[in-house]
Amino acid sequence: MSQDQIKIRPAQPDDAAVIVDFNRQLAQETEGLILDESRVRPGVEAVLVNPSLGRYFISELAGEVVGQIGLTYEWSDWRNGHFWWIQSVYVLPQARRAGVFRALYHHVEAMALEDPACTGLRLYVEPENQRAIDTYKALGLSDAPYRMLELDFSEPERD
Repeated sequence: MSQDQIKIRPAQPDDAAVIVDFNRQLAQETEGLILDESRVRPGVEAVLVNPSLGRYFISELAGEVVGQIGLTYEWSDWRNGHFWWIQSVYVLPQARRAGVFRALYHHVEAMALEDPACTGLRLYVEPENQRAIDTYKALGLSDAPYRMLELDFSEPERD
């Protein structure tokens, strides 16, 4: 399969069901989290109708949705611009290692480079997910000099 067979498009409101499903599969697979659909669905729908919250892009192969990437924004006063946070990355298992994520990433990277208000790209990755880390580094991302801490008021159930 070549990357020119992979179609990338902005997600539309009627993509909500597949994005919700992919987000739930992603959480289960990478973190052992069981996300409540009744909580995830309104979060996804909010992004789909309000681009100031973020955006999703969908990858299709032969007309079938096989992957997604999400973006959210963080204002950097130090840089007077936004970091685009890559989130909700998911590729169906049968479409992995076929260039789907690479196509999604290059699409987002090209958009970011064209936007003078974008100061860079960032993403979270589970420290044990070496395959993802290797993929991200192969695309030019590098370790940031930060450690993340959080206080999560809505921690999902773990299996």
